[in-house]
Amino acid sequence: MEPSVVKAEVLMKMSQQKKRISPRNYKYRLFELTSNCITYYEYEKGKKGAMKGSVATDSICCVQTVQPEGDAPVQRQFPFQIVYDKGILYIFAKDEDSRRSWVGVLSEGTRNNAKLMETYHSGFYMEGRFLCCKQTSKASPGCTLYKAGESENATPVFNKSLPPLPGLEGRDRLALPPIPKEMKSSPSLVDTWCNDATKPDLERETDDRWKVKNADGNHGGVAPACLQEAALDGNSLTESRKRLTKRSCTVKCQQNNKPKMDLSDRSISFDTHSATQPLIFPQSDNVEDYSWYGGNMSRVKSETLLQQMGKEGAFLVRDSSHKGSYTVSLFSLALNKTTGTVRHYLINTTDDKQFYLAENLLFGSIPKLISYHQLNGAGLLTRLRHPALGSDTIPSSGYGDWELRREEITLVRQLGSGQFGVVQLALWKGRCEIAVKTIKECSMSTDEFIEEAKIMMRLKHPKLVSLHGVCTEAYPFYIVTEYMENGNLLEYLKTHGDECPPSRLLDTCLDVCDAMCYLERQQFIHRDLAARNCLVHKNLTVKVSDFGMARYVMDDQYTSSAGTTFPVRWSAPEVLSYTRFSSKSDVWAFGVLMWEVYTLGKQPYEPHDNKQVAENVMRGCRLHRPQLASEKLHCLISSCWYQNPEDRPPFHQIFEDLQAFHEDRQHIDSVWDSSDKTTEVQIIHAKQELNL
Repeated sequence: MEPSVVKAEVLMKMSQQKKRISPRNYKYRLFELTSNCITYYEYEKGKKGAMKGSVATDSICCVQTVQPEGDAPVQRQFPFQIVYDKGILYIFAKDEDSRRSWVGVLSEGTRNNAKLMETYHSGFYMEGRFLCCKQTSKASPGCTLYKAGESENATPVFNKSLPPLPGLEGRDRLALPPIPKEMKSSPSLVDTWCNDATKPDLERETDDRWKVKNADGNHGGVAPACLQEAALDGNSLTESRKRLTKRSCTVKCQQNNKPKMDLSDRSISFDTHSATQPLIFPQSDNVEDYSWYGGNMSRVKSETLLQQMGKEGAFLVRDSSHKGSYTVSLFSLALNKTTGTVRHYLINTTDDKQFYLAENLLFGSIPKLISYHQLNGAGLLTRLRHPALGSDTIPSSGYGDWELRREEITLVRQLGSGQFGVVQLALWKGRCEIAVKTIKECSMSTDEFIEEAKIMMRLKHPKLVSLHGVCTEAYPFYIVTEYMENGNLLEYLKTHGDECPPSRLLDTCLDVCDAMCYLERQQFIHRDLAARNCLVHKNLTVKVSDFGMARYVMDDQYTSSAGTTFPVRWSAPEVLSYTRFSSKSDVWAFGVLMWEVYTLGKQPYEPHDNKQVAENVMRGCRLHRPQLASEKLHCLISSCWYQNPEDRPPFHQIFEDLQAFHEDRQHIDSVWDSSDKTTEVQIIHAKQELNL
């Protein structure tokens, strides 16, 4: 039995222009709405004709009005839009009453859909861009806040800014470069992906990434896609940059001789060379000052609240049934992708009034404990991401000079688009080239997106891609970075590798290692180091980018939650087995990156698939020596691949060894004879001693 028609009317429809060359036209169609779809038919001379299209109601992400075109005729004065998983359907009602009726009934019927958008575009997509905000990608995030069920025109949001990040007074923003007389454009690459895990099995997610499964066989999360790049021609950009003003910030220090790490007092000092504060603690030790505190909330009520919120990492702190104690209630989709899971963690207290969830991490107050676990899961099901009860009441400094004026940024063209993010070439004040990163609708939360910007604010090094600022006073949020004219390192090696002398390949490895030494000193792990995530400046300096997976750690270890995706071919054995990340897993990935450099961009372990790669790596198989790498250099590369993480050299030691190679030019010219090629994979025992 077919579902009954809820609503029917003859309306004008604009062609969807699914192909760039498709013409824009308008035709009257008979629209019929049922409980499971909206269908439109040909309609001529009062008769219903053939079906022309249909949209399932459960695929609808947004139903809202659209601003009419400035010179629109009378019959196109009352448009509305249906945004669904395959595109945007623009429809024109005959009058305001008709439009309000359709938007109302559709919004009401779809308000509980799983993939509703947070924002939408209030203008048409015409001539390759949205009329409301001038963005060129159809997948670009909206500029107006969307609330399901509201049929009136919403107003752009200008008051939802990034969460406050106190303690940045000790660091000046790197100013945007001065406006050059000439312009140049070319490619850029940014990946966007995330997250945090227990002992996993591995499941193939894409050709390049695997997904973590927990012991029960459940999993969550989605794998990201690397962004594609596009090039523009032009002239070069000036390199002058404003130097950071030397600052210092000191917090009182108290050393602790306990075997556990005591974080109740910690000394942090930095200057221009090390312009980052490893951990920024909250300003108040009183739990009642924070939005995540739920007071005397019952276990059942906390579970209901978190499940209704439905966000990965939603959490609250409540009074425990144990008198004088507190419990962290945490929601995650990692174990059950459909309904999610709420876990409850008792905050333990030591005899000297220190607090902890993980036994090796002690804190002087509960807010300090929560602040740390917002950066690092450290044994929890996932990080504490979203306070379930609103915004913190503690006043703190905002982003200040990091906030850029959106009207000074002109988007030029899309450089790349992946499952989560869009990267666009833009001009600042009409002339200065910058890269602008936004998120796609329905792909991830804005809170997850801005994690990368918050990390970049804490880090400053010549071999890291620089953050110029953010735009957070209206949707979509922007992360604005320096523009790297030669694109990502992987594509550069494939395209220009044959032109690179051996000394240039060694300089590339030194540049990346220099950046990783800095991250190692700052207690950050990158977790996604690969040639595709490094960018090449016009002067051929290579800089590390893509901090979407970077994490601050205090004990040089980070275990991700179930549902995490990771690149198998760059992953160490402990990551493949337990998703256990550390600076030594970054060292492993750096060894694979050096192999990429000296093979001029070949895929590691080709032609083996991910399953074969993981099995071979766990058995002790390693990549063969590249033809362009000398025996001594290959020994250094291989030392990054010891089975035991503790046997791998730290980055500062690798950097010293690479510098020694740089000074001794003899090995650079000693290229491996092509007749000595070994098989694709060479067995190297994990405990083998190598003479470096």
